[in-house]
Amino acid sequence: MTRMLKKSLENILSPKESEELISAFDQIGDIIIVRIPESLLPKKKIIGETLLNDVKIARSVFYQASAVEGDFRTRNLEIIAGEDNTKTEYKEFGCKFVVDVENAFFSPRLSTERDRIASLIQKDEVVTNMFAGVGMFSVIAAKKKKCTVYSIDINPIASKLCERNIRLNKLAGQVISINGDATQIINEQLVDKSDRTLMLLPERSDEFLESAIKTTKNGGVIHYYSHIHADKKSDAGKLSEEHYLQVTPVKSEILGSKIVRPVGPRYYQTVVDVKIFK
Repeated sequence: MTRMLKKSLENILSPKESEELISAFDQIGDIIIVRIPESLLPKKKIIGETLLNDVKIARSVFYQASAVEGDFRTRNLEIIAGEDNTKTEYKEFGCKFVVDVENAFFSPRLSTERDRIASLIQKDEVVTNMFAGVGMFSVIAAKKKKCTVYSIDINPIASKLCERNIRLNKLAGQVISINGDATQIINEQLVDKSDRTLMLLPERSDEFLESAIKTTKNGGVIHYYSHIHADKKSDAGKLSEEHYLQVTPVKSEILGSKIVRPVGPRYYQTVVDVKIFK
């Protein structure tokens, strides 16, 4: 795919510009999303048309005009070629999903982490997924294992899509989609319910750590995601462990840590897996 895209863009972009563009390119079902550097914005239409013509299954090409932001974790997309429709079907690990790439949080770049979490979950576990988006982690886990996942998101569009995605897939376990604020839902319904808790909101993990601890049983596991600055990539996991130990109010055993993905120059999304004792 990368070689094909480079070839497609060689008539309109320099090799350096082409590299920059391809690293910021996501294909989700029949939608392409591209983050275009400011210097190339005058060429956005021709970039869009070129991608639409050369990626055979593509129906729409969008330019990402804003970062993912706000409580609902949405972004502004601008159509630059094809059909202006932000909903598509996406498949991963034998599961089918309907996603809305503008109005509900979804990232294709987390597929390896989704698979890892699903493989860690044990039969009959109860899992709280605090920031579930359209339910990708939740559905993949319940497809693979006979578990119960409370799938929470504050964005009503994300929760509706999660409900639809539950219906689309034959699950070994069950996913319960709950629309609302994670802290409030946990306080009202899910205190000490969870064997395992996912905190997939890396930019605000410290803010919600107490709620994650509240829903997790004594001896349960929290997957604590954060954004960490590290001059050396190899230090990012260790730095995120140190950060977690500084902020946690409970006794914790670190089971491991890893980089999930780079998010900027010397900036990484990391996960620390911890067992907590209350």
